[in-house]
Amino acid sequence: MEKGRKPHDPAYKQFFSNPEMVASLLRDFVPADFIKDLNFSTLERCSGSYVTDDLRERHDDIVWRVGWKKGSWCYVALLLEFQSTPDHWMPLRILSYTALLLLDLVKTGKVQESEGLPPVFPIVIYNGGKAWKAPQDVATLFAPMPESLKVYRPQHRHFLLDESRVPKDELDRNKGLAAQLLRLERAQELDDVRQIVRELMTRLHGPEYLLLRRAFTVWLGRVVLKRSGMTDEIPEFQDLQEVDAMLEERAAQWKDDYIRQGVLIGETRGEARGIALALQDLLEARFGLLPPSVTSCIASSSDATALRKLTLAAYHAETLQDFMDQMQKKQQ
Repeated sequence: MEKGRKPHDPAYKQFFSNPEMVASLLRDFVPADFIKDLNFSTLERCSGSYVTDDLRERHDDIVWRVGWKKGSWCYVALLLEFQSTPDHWMPLRILSYTALLLLDLVKTGKVQESEGLPPVFPIVIYNGGKAWKAPQDVATLFAPMPESLKVYRPQHRHFLLDESRVPKDELDRNKGLAAQLLRLERAQELDDVRQIVRELMTRLHGPEYLLLRRAFTVWLGRVVLKRSGMTDEIPEFQDLQEVDAMLEERAAQWKDDYIRQGVLIGETRGEARGIALALQDLLEARFGLLPPSVTSCIASSSDATALRKLTLAAYHAETLQDFMDQMQKKQQ
């Protein structure tokens, strides 16, 4: 395997072999006017057999064609970049890729001289850790040259989706399938993963989504959960329902473990006082800065049993106000 290449590349490629994922990608992440003129019901996967071995060395190619609402075709060339660092020469590789695609269309008779060449939209999806600062236009790769020579210099630009640089608020607002994939890429907390899984279960309901559900299921088990360290033993899931059930079971186990840990910490610090400190730490981790009324109430309690019950209530509370209501009830 090439240095820097991630082991989950084949699984990731399955997502963008699905027309709904491609449509979501274009609609949700390409801010260009031409997107609204595309008829996404015509999306059709194309063969990439014309691409040379050299171009395949670092990139997985997926080519789609999609019809304009007024007829004819637009080609979308997706290149999935799995390297850990950006590729300075990417514009040159994509220029070669686009030229090969167009030459193949001419060679196979899919375009005629009278029609002209169809537009090609090249998009690079990058999921490396470092920000992509490499050029996006092949013209910028050339050394300085006389102005009169620049007219012969090739110009070709690609669109870049740098996954890790998409603003969080944009992902939170966007419920498209491509956005859900990016959210899973970033998810580090069990509750975040569970929320996305349940949204996918609702969104991908029905036999027509069988392959896409399977792709997300495999991705969750082999990549997301292993990478995050959320659980040590990961079975081979068959569907999203199994993932959700495992996460629910694991969440309950984690809560019990953490509560017992908090009680043990409290006991080593001096029974009630120690449990109170552990409870305050837990509340701040979940809800942020606590109001004085909460901290003073916890600090003034000398009942270790009551504090243990409040620790359990802190785990089940959806909001700080819910916890405060429980605390008030226990004081009555």
